[in-house]
Amino acid sequence: MTLMMLPVGRLPWMPDLLAVVLVFWSVHQPLRIGVIAAFIFGLAVDVHMASLLGQHALAYTTLSYFAITIHRRLLWFKVPSQTIQVLPLFVAAHAIELAIRMLAGGAFPGPAVLLAPVLEAALWPIVSVILLAPQRRAPDPDENRPL
Repeated sequence: MTLMMLPVGRLPWMPDLLAVVLVFWSVHQPLRIGVIAAFIFGLAVDVHMASLLGQHALAYTTLSYFAITIHRRLLWFKVPSQTIQVLPLFVAAHAIELAIRMLAGGAFPGPAVLLAPVLEAALWPIVSVILLAPQRRAPDPDENRPL
């Protein structure tokens, strides 16, 4: 969430890193990070970005719900194949955000908004490697090495 708070501005094509991390933890730890955590993070993002209250909260809760729904099936695939499986989740989340923004009278951000879910899906393997790195064991355990 702190990456979203950087003062670089929010462009329509920029990937939502919080959404990627929420999907990751909803898939890997569905009992700990779930819909309630996604709702709270969504409200925090709404307040921070001064967007319509509930816009990101609804998108994140829907995203987390569907990630929890497919988490058993998703873990059967290797990480590159998981990218294809999570792409519809990110597309749906951005469609919800765009629909709420348009219903509230906002302007259409342009066709660049279609690039954000693709970039989020492309970030999936990188996020998976980074967030699963602490759980990996060394190939040759040594008593002097802490991991």
